[in-house]
Amino acid sequence: MKFGPVPLSEAEGAVLAHSLSLGPVRLKKGHVLGAGDLELIGQAGLESVIVARLETGDAGEDAAAEALSQAFAGGGIRAANASTGRVNLHADCAGLFRADKTLVDAFNAIDPAITFACLADHTTVQPGEMVATIKIIPLAVSGQSLDRARAAIAADGLAHVLPFRPVRAGLISTRLPSLKVSVMDKTRGLLEARLALSGSSLAEEARVAHDAEAVAGEIVRMAGLYEMIVVFGASAVTDPEDVIPAAIRKAGGEVERVGMPVDPGNLLVLGSIGAVPVIGAPGCARSPKENGFDWVLARIIAGETPTSADIARMGVGGLLKEIPTRPQPRQPDAAASARKAGAAVGVVLLAAGRASRMGDAAGHKLLAEFSGETLIRRMAGTALSSKAARTVVVTGHRSGDIEASLDGLDVILAHNGAYETGMASSLKTGLSALGAEVDGALVLLGDMPALTAAHLDRLIETFLKHGGQAIVRACDGERRGNPVILPASAFAEAMELSGDVGARALIESGTWPVVDVEIGAAARLDVDTPEAVRAAGGVTEIGTD
Repeated sequence: MKFGPVPLSEAEGAVLAHSLSLGPVRLKKGHVLGAGDLELIGQAGLESVIVARLETGDAGEDAAAEALSQAFAGGGIRAANASTGRVNLHADCAGLFRADKTLVDAFNAIDPAITFACLADHTTVQPGEMVATIKIIPLAVSGQSLDRARAAIAADGLAHVLPFRPVRAGLISTRLPSLKVSVMDKTRGLLEARLALSGSSLAEEARVAHDAEAVAGEIVRMAGLYEMIVVFGASAVTDPEDVIPAAIRKAGGEVERVGMPVDPGNLLVLGSIGAVPVIGAPGCARSPKENGFDWVLARIIAGETPTSADIARMGVGGLLKEIPTRPQPRQPDAAASARKAGAAVGVVLLAAGRASRMGDAAGHKLLAEFSGETLIRRMAGTALSSKAARTVVVTGHRSGDIEASLDGLDVILAHNGAYETGMASSLKTGLSALGAEVDGALVLLGDMPALTAAHLDRLIETFLKHGGQAIVRACDGERRGNPVILPASAFAEAMELSGDVGARALIESGTWPVVDVEIGAAARLDVDTPEAVRAAGGVTEIGTD
């Protein structure tokens, strides 16, 4: 590939290296220049243009990215369309994402022009969740490098999704006078929810005395009925001869490991009776927050057989985030203490819709430019400049272009494979990606260019003043608008929504108090049409949709 400036007379058929705005027309990076394009560029007063000219054997950025993505076929991974040299890879099923660091490192050493980034090995994923991205850095790569990269992907084990194999599980809960029945009921419900993520189910719970003989009897019985047994002890395991490991041995089983280098999750017990795995759950598994129990559970349901050596290797990355209810919390994190006051609120930035009111000729409204940057990048920057703890961007239609325009920003990308079903699916995707460690979610539409970080901060501050228990909504005088902050207590009901409905359904339910915050006209200004984009100071895409 030859790269650099050339006279307009030599540029026909070359690939444009940088986007050009020519009045109402915008030529995008990667566009193959034709005679009409060169005439427009000349009319703008330019005599040369920076281009890439492909040589024999070279592959353009999108063709190269698509060729590499196709090499993952059959590995539980599906690819989105290539755009600006990027292809995002998504899980095709619920399962465990597997990646071999040595193989991935070798892939990324082939040619700096070809990059592959992915989730951590053994990450639990759901269908449609983004697991990796391939990015071609220049406008083209050599055929030789492309062939080597394709061969590296074909090597067994570089990256794939190991599908979950749903199981029927039995639960044994031990009793002591100090353990409330309500806690045991909650524990069962949480285990059912954890199992449901893989399509598994809890078939039965048996509650017995906190005694090795009693537990052993239930282990023997359940081993003939179910594919997995989980034991929750009323008291924590303190020794390899304690009740749960002793019960596994009395039942004729084997104890693989007592304790793990994951915190929370240290006090896990792993054993088996025949081919049936038995997990002695640590006390932290009574909480919905991620812990070592989740890691072991996911591996087993994906068909793996964790060994003591496997668990011993979990220490790097095994220091998980603090659970506030732990009886002896670790020393406070100085960085966490210094976070801004609104750190309990996360942003869900909705960017998945088709923008159908723009029409085919004007392109996607979120890719319109405002002051030299795309609208979606502007909106993400607004969120990142606010007091919010984190920002999730939900993509769907033209996800490749949307995600490419966010390159370099510290946002969490969440792809909604069901975006065509309406806003509810995008809201649920965003809330799932936001995580459980927030007190509220600021739901931000992607097409409101007049919003500023100061507007978002005013909403967040109001939310915190009301104890994180109210819905906070932006307004312009008596006219209600957006954004809206939902309290965490509303997330479960939000996850039940369907169709083209959003926060309004929760507001109208009357379950939560609603507090309106005056932010002026910005609460009502969105840009759904080409005319609205131009009136707000933007430049639309041309012929890209």
